Amino acid sequence: MAEVKLHGAWASVFCYRVIWALKLKGIAYDYIEEDLSNKSALLLKHNPVHKKVPVLVHGAKSVCESIVILEYIEEMWPQNPLMPNDPYDRALAHFWIKFAEDRGATVWKMFRSVQDQENTMKEILEMLKTVEEHGLGEKKFFHGDKIGLVDIAFASIVYWLQIIEDVAGVKLFESHKFTRLHAWFEKFKRVPEIEENLPNWGELLVFFKRRREKLVASSSLH
Repeated sequence: MAEVKLHGAWASVFCYRVIWALKLKGIAYDYIEEDLSNKSALLLKHNPVHKKVPVLVHGAKSVCESIVILEYIEEMWPQNPLMPNDPYDRALAHFWIKFAEDRGATVWKMFRSVQDQENTMKEILEMLKTVEEHGLGEKKFFHGDKIGLVDIAFASIVYWLQIIEDVAGVKLFESHKFTRLHAWFEKFKRVPEIEENLPNWGELLVFFKRRREKLVASSSLH
């Protein structure tokens, strides 16, 4: 079997998507931590276009971009499926994965913006409401009773959203506002493969607080 390697960065939400999928599939892999301030020759070789993590290297082949990597993992290793079998259900799953990609960017917009956050926070609240009402509904997970790629896509956003909330001093993902979404997220975190591979909350908080302080300091110079 071809060797699997993952080039990543410990604080990257996108890398954890890939880690969770590999763990849920039971795929053995070697993890290579990248210093994004001094990118390795291997990273530049395997992702010459964007020069970013994550990059999955499978034998001599490299796959880039977290969602593309998730789809590759699902098709390459069909065991423990993370997508529905039914074509319509798969189409719905692809829709919500794209929704997560498109709307999830507002979380990072809130982190990077040090002024006029009100509109961004409204966008995030609208995203959460839409996901709860139309995406999750009354289901245990987005695909039903089993965890899947849609769960991975949204859970990564929610986990890092809570970090960004602490850093920015706001609270959006509140349990009394999003009861079903909160219950789903707690179930997601209790899945053994996820629970054993969650990033360290305290370390992430320190990391993003420092980054936020630099952004604030930089904006005050303009």
